[in-house]
Amino acid sequence: MSALQPQQLLSIGDVLKYLKPEFADISISKIRFLETEGLVEPQRTASGYRKYSHADIARLRYVLSLQRDQYMPLRVIKDRLDALDRGLEPDEINKVSPRALVSVDSLPSAQDFLQNAPLRLTSLEILEAANAEKGQLDQAKEFGLISANAEAFTADDVAILKSIVALGKYGIEPRHLRPFKIAADRELGLITQVVSTLAHQKDPELAQQAQDVARDMAALSVGLHSSLVRAGLSKMD
Repeated sequence: MSALQPQQLLSIGDVLKYLKPEFADISISKIRFLETEGLVEPQRTASGYRKYSHADIARLRYVLSLQRDQYMPLRVIKDRLDALDRGLEPDEINKVSPRALVSVDSLPSAQDFLQNAPLRLTSLEILEAANAEKGQLDQAKEFGLISANAEAFTADDVAILKSIVALGKYGIEPRHLRPFKIAADRELGLITQVVSTLAHQKDPELAQQAQDVARDMAALSVGLHSSLVRAGLSKMD
């Protein structure tokens, strides 16, 4: 078959043709079984037919490879997939290892604002990832630095909590950091004003352009903030 296009949806028969050369024992019944076990969730048409995306096929290939090459049981594979779905490294299920965290030691680029697989951590996991105390997380929520209603925590939440922990060593408490949140909200307001017209266009190219502009502006605003702080520090010398 021809190369699969990123947005192309395939029938279960087409999926079988893609995977058969690599996995000789694959069958339609096995693909359906993996769906029943919750390892893949294809879309359904109004008539109930399964439609598989590029991501679904990659997920199936991952499952089948682990079964064939590492003799891994489905229960363990499902745990690994859950780790991937929550933005964790699949080989580090028992040790929180968030992907794509922006370093607090360097300025981000527009690439750092790309949306990757969303990280979703429990309270215990974010505390471990940030090496934080529960009280620090509670105060971060109280003062609006991290969403108080969050059911799961993101990579940005981890980075925020890490910064809170680091600043706490200098006597800075979460309540002192509220101005940072206010300033960030104002910056987001400016970005929204610029991209709002593009973002509401139905043209996919314009919608993508809006995302690119938002990322560029976010990176520039962080860079401006850093430069302003450095300029202020130079006057203290």
